[in-house]
Amino acid sequence: MKFRSPFILSMLLIGTGTIYGCSDNQTTARESDSQSKQAINYGHVKKPEKITEFFTLSYEDDLKSSPLTQSYRGIKWDYDKWDDLSPEAEEARIELLKQRLETLNSFDQSEFTAQQKLSFILYKQDIERRLANDEFRAHSYVMQQLSGWHTRIPSFMINIHKISTLSDAQDYISRLNKVDVLFEQLIAQLQLREDAGVFPPKWSYDQMIQASANVISGNPFEEKPNDSTLLADFKEKLDSLGLSNAEKSGLINQLNDALLNSVKPAYENMIATLTKQRALSPEGDGVWRLPQGDKWYQNRLAWYTTTDLDAQQVHDLGLLHVERIHNQMQAIMQQVGFTGTLQEFFVFMRNDPQFYYENTPEGKQEYLNQAKALIDDMKTRLPEYFGLIPQADIRVKAVEAFREQTAGKAFYQSPAVDSSRPGTYYANLYKMDAMPTYQMAALAYHEGIPGHHMQRSITQELDGIPEFQKYLSFTAFTEGWGLYSEELAKDMGLYQDPYADFGRLAMELWRACRLVVDTGIHDKQWSKKQAIDYLVENTPNAESDAIKAIERYIALPGQATAYMIGKLKIMALREKAQKTLGDRFSYADFHDQVLKNGPIPLNVLEQQIDAWIADVASR
Repeated sequence: MKFRSPFILSMLLIGTGTIYGCSDNQTTARESDSQSKQAINYGHVKKPEKITEFFTLSYEDDLKSSPLTQSYRGIKWDYDKWDDLSPEAEEARIELLKQRLETLNSFDQSEFTAQQKLSFILYKQDIERRLANDEFRAHSYVMQQLSGWHTRIPSFMINIHKISTLSDAQDYISRLNKVDVLFEQLIAQLQLREDAGVFPPKWSYDQMIQASANVISGNPFEEKPNDSTLLADFKEKLDSLGLSNAEKSGLINQLNDALLNSVKPAYENMIATLTKQRALSPEGDGVWRLPQGDKWYQNRLAWYTTTDLDAQQVHDLGLLHVERIHNQMQAIMQQVGFTGTLQEFFVFMRNDPQFYYENTPEGKQEYLNQAKALIDDMKTRLPEYFGLIPQADIRVKAVEAFREQTAGKAFYQSPAVDSSRPGTYYANLYKMDAMPTYQMAALAYHEGIPGHHMQRSITQELDGIPEFQKYLSFTAFTEGWGLYSEELAKDMGLYQDPYADFGRLAMELWRACRLVVDTGIHDKQWSKKQAIDYLVENTPNAESDAIKAIERYIALPGQATAYMIGKLKIMALREKAQKTLGDRFSYADFHDQVLKNGPIPLNVLEQQIDAWIADVASR
């Protein structure tokens, strides 16, 4: 699933949001380039007269300060640059947040509209959450095997840095010429964490080192028949520009220089740093092994779930729902006539070839085709259940080869608002025995429609709310909606095949088990093997799936707990609305109420739904 955030702002825990996409306004931005570098400092300028002005100015300031966020949103102001990852920039960002909070609290709320009051609450809560993170500034894994900068750079250049003009191609080269400076800043951040005693587990270094070596393999780094990932991408993108052979050759030579003189030494220095730090990493897997690891983990649970649940409460909640879902699975096992234990049924579902496509290019393409067909069918069913329907299109794509060994099972990337880039559901087809067909429907509904694509595209297209509000990070809401969408599809009459319904339950079981293993790893000092064994024993998923999942939960402490907790809250609110409103309840009205304000914390969602229920009931 998608772990989405602006690069510096998320990795250093001072980010502005998690969803990307906007319009391209390169010419205007280039003309005002010098102005775009001037950060607004609310401690030294006149306070904006209106809260809407404050929201607009701060959003624009954040956008100007992050070239990567600009690119994600389809803007080419600083198309040749990376974000500033230096400790100095991080400190300046925190000071700016403090100044903004002071300014925010000086406004007279009695004059606010209802929308302004909600936006005020969200803006303030977002700042307070990020300032609370600052106590643990050095605890985040600025490099880890799942989505570290070593794979993020090629992924960004391939998927986000589009080349539609000669200037775009020159910016592509210029960006890669600056990778050495970017990695110097990253290595400085790694040194700060080394000084603080914060390291990811030893095994993750092996994966990071190997993935880094993959990026600098192939031409021009070494004489091989194949081009490196970045060179191949650049050549393919140049083909669409209609350049002469001489022009293309000149640009490719410039790119090769950037790869050899900036990218290669940067990655070699990173590999050396990672190799050194691997030897220093303490034994164990969870954050309990780090200084103040228990407090850091509670911070992570609060951040991702937007609740005050502690580790034991989350663990117990997981055990409760694992038992519930096991009981539902046993009913399906009886329905299909399988004789044996539930664990034996898991082995059957895990190993029987009828549930898997061949691990061949043809088999992988068939998986993508069927996933697209599921999403296309769902599109036709939306009007009965939704008033708000996104305009943005969605595509289904396999995870690229250079990162498929370490990437998650599936994830989603938001579209550009100007439709220059559709939303993308990525399926990881590295091992087809980890992608059973009986889970295909639930996975497509979660990542595509009515899941992440629905929620995030609607958010980007909303009118009447401040721009900052569209890009806030409340994982329990976003991932809770994705998991809720899997069950919503059953309410819509899908999963008629019992094996497909088993797949839906298997996906929900996976999220319930996450509550158990995430707290087990980070609070109860479970080993990686112990957590993997729990998933293998309690779910039908392949062992390779379990290994990759546990490695992800170790890299992102607390994140995996957001899904089930968010889904349970949305389901509880829907059940409350159905019970209270009776015949006046409408799926479309309920879903529009959930989605109409963008991502919000669960406590605010509950307040909004309660107010809606009271309003409808009083009519």
